[in-house]
Amino acid sequence: MAGFSWQLSMSISIESLKEAISIKETIEKLEARLAGIFGSPSPVASAAHAPGKRGRSKMSAAARAKISASTKARWARVKAASAPASKPAKKGGLSPEGRAKIVAALKARWAKKKGASAKTAPAARTVKAPKKRKGKLSPEGRAKIVAALKARWAKVKASGKK
Repeated sequence: MAGFSWQLSMSISIESLKEAISIKETIEKLEARLAGIFGSPSPVASAAHAPGKRGRSKMSAAARAKISASTKARWARVKAASAPASKPAKKGGLSPEGRAKIVAALKARWAKKKGASAKTAPAARTVKAPKKRKGKLSPEGRAKIVAALKARWAKVKASGKK
């Protein structure tokens, strides 16, 4: 008798109770017939079998493994279908023979340059004086700034202002 709220009082007679029970039984029979027509369980029957909320159903480890295996197989088929038949040829680049020619030419060039510079190297080179660094103060410059600051603060202190 879902959905109905009846308040019973002490003044109800036995005849009215019997009539209420017969009405309830009639309603249950009609609901069962209705459920039979539509092929769904009656609300009374389902309410009797499920008194509270059902918990989350659990899946067995074997069922999870089976689902996982089928998913992996499906993705393998998808990836195999989308993969190209063969790798495309590499564009550009050097062949080993071409690279060997370039290396040989460079070695000859450097050998020629080193041979020419080895003869004139000691006479042609001159020792340069190290460049003066920019951005750093010399000790003399720092001493001048310190002396100027001391003189300024002495002047401020003598005047009495801060």
